[in-house]
Amino acid sequence: MSDWTDAIVGDRMTVDREFGDRVRNSRFSNQEWGLIMTATEFDIEDADDPEAARIVADTSKLPSIIPELENISNQMNATAGGGSSDGGTFGKLLGGVRDTLFGGGSGGVDAEKLEAAERLTGEYATELQRHLESKGTWEQVRISYQE
Repeated sequence: MSDWTDAIVGDRMTVDREFGDRVRNSRFSNQEWGLIMTATEFDIEDADDPEAARIVADTSKLPSIIPELENISNQMNATAGGGSSDGGTFGKLLGGVRDTLFGGGSGGVDAEKLEAAERLTGEYATELQRHLESKGTWEQVRISYQE
């Protein structure tokens, strides 16, 4: 079912640009939002019902990356405050992201951040569907999902 998401890459890019204000007005930096979106998959709920079908964000992987959001925030603060931004620190950050996404991550989950990330990805899914509907391609995407 990934074919349907491949078919809307351009639409996602458009929605990403339009959604930028919401991200800037959220508690997340662009880098944090990028990680959130990497851990989020999209699905179509009730795809067999043209009236009820809707794009939803699958946020089941978000709890595993929430601790890494704090590392990104700390890294950004260290860089802004004159801290080291050498390749070693950057490498550790990327290693932490990898460990968090693919196992090996540690740390607790900040429930508020998780809720905020889930809410924002849900808003993004709604905007993506609105965009597809306004373009007249939603029905085609919905059918493609079912195939």
